[in-house]
Amino acid sequence: MSSLAKDITQDSMGDLRDGKPRAGRKNPWACSPYTIVVTLLGLGALALMAYSFLTRQMDTKGCVMSYMRPAYLKFDDFDTEHTRFANKYALYLYREGGIDEDSRVKGVPVLFIPGNAGSHKQVRSYASEAAYHHHNSIRHETGASRTSKRPLDFFTVDFNEDFTAFHGQTLLDQAEYLNDAISFILSLYHTPSRSLRDPTLPDPTSILIVGHSMGGVVARTMLTMPNYQSNSINTIITLAAPHARPPVSFDGDIVRTYDGINSYWQRAYSQETTANNPLQHVTLISIAGGGLDTIVPSDYSSLASLVPETHGFTVFTSSIPNAWTGADHLAITWCDQVRKSVVRALYDVIDVGRPAQTIPRADRMRAFKKWFLTGLEDNAEKSLPREEPETLLTVEQESAVAPSGERFVLRTLGQFAPGPKPYLLPIPDGLSYSSRFTLLTSERLDFAGQNGRLEVLFCNVFHAQTGQSTSQFQVNTDLSSDRSVPTRLACKNVASDAAILPASTIHSTDPFKNDQQPFSYLQYKAENFSGNQFIAVIDKAKQHSYGWVIAEFSTEAQSVQRENVGLQRLLATGLSLHLPSQRPLITEVKVPALHSSLLSYNLHIEQLECTNGELFTPLVRQYITEVYESKFFVNVKDADINLHGVAPYMPPPLFAKQTANGLSFQVWTDPTCDSGVDITLKVDALGSLGKLWMRYRIVFAAFPLLVVAIVLRHQFTVYDETGVFVSFAEGMNECVRTSLPMTLGALTLLSISLAGARSQIAGSVHDASQFRDTNHELLLGTQDSFFWFLVPLFGLMCVAICVIVNYVALGLVSLLALLYSLLPSASKVDDQRTPTTFAVSSTRQRVITTSILLSLVSTVIPYHFAYVVLCLVQLATCVRSVSLARDTRLDTNFNFSNYTHSIFILMLWILPINLPVLVVWIRNLTIHWLTPFSSHHNILSIMPFILLVETLSTGRMIPRVRSRLSLLTNAILFSIAAYAAVYGVTYAYVLHHLANMLCAWLVAIHFDTSLLSIKRIGNILDTMDPDRDPKKRP
Repeated sequence: MSSLAKDITQDSMGDLRDGKPRAGRKNPWACSPYTIVVTLLGLGALALMAYSFLTRQMDTKGCVMSYMRPAYLKFDDFDTEHTRFANKYALYLYREGGIDEDSRVKGVPVLFIPGNAGSHKQVRSYASEAAYHHHNSIRHETGASRTSKRPLDFFTVDFNEDFTAFHGQTLLDQAEYLNDAISFILSLYHTPSRSLRDPTLPDPTSILIVGHSMGGVVARTMLTMPNYQSNSINTIITLAAPHARPPVSFDGDIVRTYDGINSYWQRAYSQETTANNPLQHVTLISIAGGGLDTIVPSDYSSLASLVPETHGFTVFTSSIPNAWTGADHLAITWCDQVRKSVVRALYDVIDVGRPAQTIPRADRMRAFKKWFLTGLEDNAEKSLPREEPETLLTVEQESAVAPSGERFVLRTLGQFAPGPKPYLLPIPDGLSYSSRFTLLTSERLDFAGQNGRLEVLFCNVFHAQTGQSTSQFQVNTDLSSDRSVPTRLACKNVASDAAILPASTIHSTDPFKNDQQPFSYLQYKAENFSGNQFIAVIDKAKQHSYGWVIAEFSTEAQSVQRENVGLQRLLATGLSLHLPSQRPLITEVKVPALHSSLLSYNLHIEQLECTNGELFTPLVRQYITEVYESKFFVNVKDADINLHGVAPYMPPPLFAKQTANGLSFQVWTDPTCDSGVDITLKVDALGSLGKLWMRYRIVFAAFPLLVVAIVLRHQFTVYDETGVFVSFAEGMNECVRTSLPMTLGALTLLSISLAGARSQIAGSVHDASQFRDTNHELLLGTQDSFFWFLVPLFGLMCVAICVIVNYVALGLVSLLALLYSLLPSASKVDDQRTPTTFAVSSTRQRVITTSILLSLVSTVIPYHFAYVVLCLVQLATCVRSVSLARDTRLDTNFNFSNYTHSIFILMLWILPINLPVLVVWIRNLTIHWLTPFSSHHNILSIMPFILLVETLSTGRMIPRVRSRLSLLTNAILFSIAAYAAVYGVTYAYVLHHLANMLCAWLVAIHFDTSLLSIKRIGNILDTMDPDRDPKKRP
């Protein structure tokens, strides 16, 4: 027996008579048929998911590039006297070349906050549009609107491309700096030498915020900081910001920071009285890019768990009128359609006559809904009921062309040119509560006094009182002739209530294409137009054109179809509908069961040839009500349907809605075609598989640790019982047949029970006492038991990943061991070459080395850097142990090689959790920012790893534990496995600390004094002789 075998301890030899453990021990590449099948199935599932993610259910990119001439003016005087971060960050003012190059402020301050690793130059798209819009439009307006508007002064911050998403302390630092920046910015407006503002206007006391990605989260954090100046922020617009939960959970600080921020906002909006709400004047709008955003899941942009609808909402870019397209994570900062809507909304809410620089909160919310929502929402405000008549319309009595309640169709405009032609539609008496009026036209509706081609008015007969003047009307339109008795009508213009829809003709391809004029659509419930007698449609076209109008009255029973079909039936047979030839202009289809963001669908619409000439082709709006997500499909035959509805790990809404409509469709079809329409909806199983990646990416960092912990548990159990430390591959082979299926089965049952428990409370009204409801954080975070199969599916994938990673690590170690064996060996004993050996320093030297490393961790370097170093040291230990085992062919050396390799595999899977913070630290070094992160210098977070790796580097095999203490090893590994499965996605950073506890226990086993003999103690004391040269031990 070699000297190394003697040092490793006699009991580690064990009973080697069982040939099966010996074969597994000496063949680290062993792979059973079960493992091969499982690995192939897992890799196949991963390949299908990747294929689906990259090729299926892909939204079309429709953003138009924006162009500008940027100039950035740095505020060098915003220095360390104003903020402690002046040496790290910088503040800039944007100016557009050729439009506004004056460095003095003169308008309304707006602060742009870049996101994770973002540049301050990303402000240029929005700031440029703001400059051009004011220069070309706002300054030419007249009246009260002009006096309340001024240019927008866009400020931006250079964060040196900080990685905010990875590090909670960085997020807090940025929030502190920005609060200091706001104080400085506001001071500029009352400094005469730096301001061009009208001195009669009040000095600004607040600033508007536009934040991209994590910049939006930083914006909300600012209001929770100690240095926040009260009421200095009242309007926040965020772009692709992950509000609901952190995008990654590898850093404990970012998880705790998110929890603190969100709890503050939830408590504020749950106060019984408005006076106690510190955020009562704040409006928060979250704009999400949708499925094209593959950096941050757009589900995380939801504000439902944070802000009531009176103070904010979430909207997708595909819903924004005249945008109608998704946007990826970076495109949302330059997308021309989106920036136009955002800038116009900002100009709509500012009022320089107020110190807050904005109109009241309720008016702000109304303006934001006008610019960002479709106008088709059930809760959309209509101006018709609250407006006063402003148009006096005089027509002939014979203008009523449609019998009461019948459909009105105007196939062309300008038939009676050059004069306008009015058409009166009598409003039927006794309409039911569920009745509604709809009008669709290819023309843009005129506002009062405009000279376009079509105007729609709601009117009543005007009976002038004695002495009453008609001067109360802003517009007086006389369309009567001398040959008949005229009728005078007091009318309201309804152009402000018109929703803009993408044009859908035989030439249409995508909704965002601007080669055709959009449609205009009016929809009113009976309660909105009660009290009116006529609807006037005025054809004002000066020449014959192909414009058309369709208007009708219908009931909800005719136009709304609610399909109570379950997911199981939809998977089996799909959903089929037939719309008869005699149908309303619009048909709504509601499928409450379809609310999950994990499923995708295929929609097919088939219409027979139109006999009368088709006015327009089918137009479909897909929408959900949980957030404002709408998608339009023009000239529809086939469409891919995906949504951001109920998503995994999302917290419950702050105020739960009483009803949920699930996935809904509005289908506009030409009712004059006299032909039926068939609609088919089917689940796209392959397309749905790709949706799992964005929602469950962190699963592939957490679930593999479940597999590794189960395999390690098996290895230690066999070792303690037989003295044979089987290879990781052999342990995997055994676990694939036994413990892993049982574990995944138990987790599947747990997921079903958790889904049932969460669905029971999903409809309850949420209050402050429920903020810590954590059911959504557990396991796979879904409340739908339909998705029970995801646990074994992800388990299958992660087993395959672990098998591949293990063999890649084996290949790397074997290659390095081969290269290592080719090097000249310095280990010679008695002038004869011996196998590669482990050099053992004196105990004093090892203690000094460990102490220096721990002192560096506690003061200079984060423990994450030390962890990476330890991984490299452990790799070197694996290389030497493999080389030694191959050279000596001793059973004890094979044991040690398998043991070190398994610890290396565990460390490899912990490594991704530590890398993000390390990246932040290295980034700070590059910009010479050396302020330490206090939470990352805890030596207890790395000491057990250091001690274990250092011990293994000396070639010491862990002793067998034959007492009941072996159960503690099993318990620790089982705890790691359970936590990785249940909480690993939400609190991934804890997995490092659990592995750290395991290392502490293994170190304790290594140095258990009950296993030490007198001779071994003497050997240890000999190594403490400082005058003795370090030994070479085989």
